[in-house]
Amino acid sequence: MNKLLTAALAASLTATAAHAESVKVGFVTTLTTPAAVIGKDMENAVNLAVEHLGGKAGPLDLEVIFGDDQFAPEAGKQATDKLVKQDNVDFVAGYIWSHVLLASRKSVVDADKILISANAGPSEMAGKLCNKNYFSTSWQNDQTPMAMGEVLNASGVKSLYLMAPNYAAGKDMTAGVERTFAGEIVGKDLTKWGADAQLDFSAELAKAKASGADGLFVFYPGAAAGAFVKQYQQAGLKDTLPLYSVFTIDGISLPKLQQAGFSDILGSKITQEWDPSLDNEANKKFVTDFKARFGTYPSFYAAQSYDAIMLIASAVAAVDGNLEDKDALRAAVKAADFASVRGNFKFGTNNMPVQNFYLREVVEDADGTWTTRVVQTVYTDHVDSFAAECNMK
Repeated sequence: MNKLLTAALAASLTATAAHAESVKVGFVTTLTTPAAVIGKDMENAVNLAVEHLGGKAGPLDLEVIFGDDQFAPEAGKQATDKLVKQDNVDFVAGYIWSHVLLASRKSVVDADKILISANAGPSEMAGKLCNKNYFSTSWQNDQTPMAMGEVLNASGVKSLYLMAPNYAAGKDMTAGVERTFAGEIVGKDLTKWGADAQLDFSAELAKAKASGADGLFVFYPGAAAGAFVKQYQQAGLKDTLPLYSVFTIDGISLPKLQQAGFSDILGSKITQEWDPSLDNEANKKFVTDFKARFGTYPSFYAAQSYDAIMLIASAVAAVDGNLEDKDALRAAVKAADFASVRGNFKFGTNNMPVQNFYLREVVEDADGTWTTRVVQTVYTDHVDSFAAECNMK
């Protein structure tokens, strides 16, 4: 009798688990420190996605629990651990910073939860640290600067000075442009990063100017972007040292740069896998509703976060809410059967997106608001450089 009762109870618990009432998503981003300007944009996009889904993922209620990484790997791991162990979320998504994601990854994948990066793309996680439970709705760090290297080659730029923060993503960004740029790298500065990040770039800009380079390549996300652009304009370098950037000038920084009158960035060139001007129905709805709700164009951080939630919802719907069948759930994520703001969306063998990369230009829209537009497609269906190193586990 006891054996039968135990078996019946186990079956009942399994059935209950397989038909949960809600799917819980932990979303780790930066909600304090000056870098919270990025985290807030991601949070806004996540909440908009939940609203567009009517608060549902297939038959389940969609619950998002936010965790603050405080712009630090240790805090990011603590936030991740809480989501996994205490909140028992089904998915963990988000992550702005590569060093935070690298510190947090094992907590998620070792617990057999599905991890989805909505921004960070360290080379290790596309290659040797790839995992069946890890997916990305952004890119591998090297790809966007690789596209910029191709643009520089086509533009006849023969020499380049590089500047970026000294952490995992900064190193990947400079490595990416060096991977494809055919000219000479005449100088490189990796500046201090973290809670006390260097925001005075006068010495580095003086060195860049003195180098005689044809162009200046920079990667400075978040609050550092405004500080850099201000000093670049004050140094009067637009005509002698044209600016080429990735993840520096975007929907977050542009309103502040316009308000401050930093007009030297108009016409500057950026590469990215997404743009507000992409002509598909999902993107039109996302951009229109984001602008109406929050008063600004969304950033690429927001676009990637929106896609992460839509991807999760599509997977849960595909398995009809059965979150216990992890193989089926992973397969549903891999299928990526959702309406992405990028248009067509598909994953490669290492669960990284295979996607287009565009050259974008900073322009004024019809209302006089600074934004970007696509100039040309640099890469079509691009596969990151580390996919061959992935031995999926």
